[in-house]
Amino acid sequence: MAKEVIVPPGVLKARGFSHAIRAGNTIYVAGQTATDEEGNIMFKGDVVAQTGRAYENIKRVLEAAGAKMTDIVMLKVYCRDLEGFVKTGEARKQYFGKHFPAATVVKIERLLLPDALIEVEAIAVVD
Repeated sequence: MAKEVIVPPGVLKARGFSHAIRAGNTIYVAGQTATDEEGNIMFKGDVVAQTGRAYENIKRVLEAAGAKMTDIVMLKVYCRDLEGFVKTGEARKQYFGKHFPAATVVKIERLLLPDALIEVEAIAVVD
């Protein structure tokens, strides 16, 4: 099966990894944080705003692959602040509406970028 590396515009340039790989009709999206196009963490200290930006980055990656948020079948969320994560429902609703992919949430001590409070990876299937 052929595999395609997805290089999305409007997202930090990937170095040493790919933002996404498409294999057949499945798209594997690497963990996205609240980074801008230069790699700076946005919304320091605000897990709700960081969640929205992480979802926005996922949306941009998926669009570059010809997919949309409702094609996501699985989310894995790594969060430093579970109490704050509980408040991220509005950000999720903004990007997913009534679409509820399978999801796992894991509390971690820290992420690669020290100011990142959340990282979200996704698997999408395009019909």
